Amino acid sequence: MQWMMALTLAVLGGTGLLHTGNAQETGRTIEIHARRFSFEPAEITLQKGETVTLKLVSEDVAHSLVIKELGVNREVSKGHDQEVTVTPDKVGDFQGKCGRFCGSGHGSMKLTVHVKE
Repeated sequence: MQWMMALTLAVLGGTGLLHTGNAQETGRTIEIHARRFSFEPAEITLQKGETVTLKLVSEDVAHSLVIKELGVNREVSKGHDQEVTVTPDKVGDFQGKCGRFCGSGHGSMKLTVHVKE
């Protein structure tokens, strides 16, 4: 019976189906929803040196997320989620914004990224 368990673990591990739960290995994903005229959440906190995937979801029209200091510039349209991976190399508060005109309140679409040591 033990050999069957060992074989099962070996097969699952070889196909990538075995999840170890190691956050460093898999990274963290933060889902950010864009809608006229806000991002939700409006603030996120990251750790310096931590690799994080930002999953962008549009609730209505085309938007983009631009965080110049972190090298993020990704467009997203309704029904076509986008992902961008970021590994901050500096500590501070960085302002993200919508980089695609989406209507009269476009200028108020802000996302604050806090990067901690």
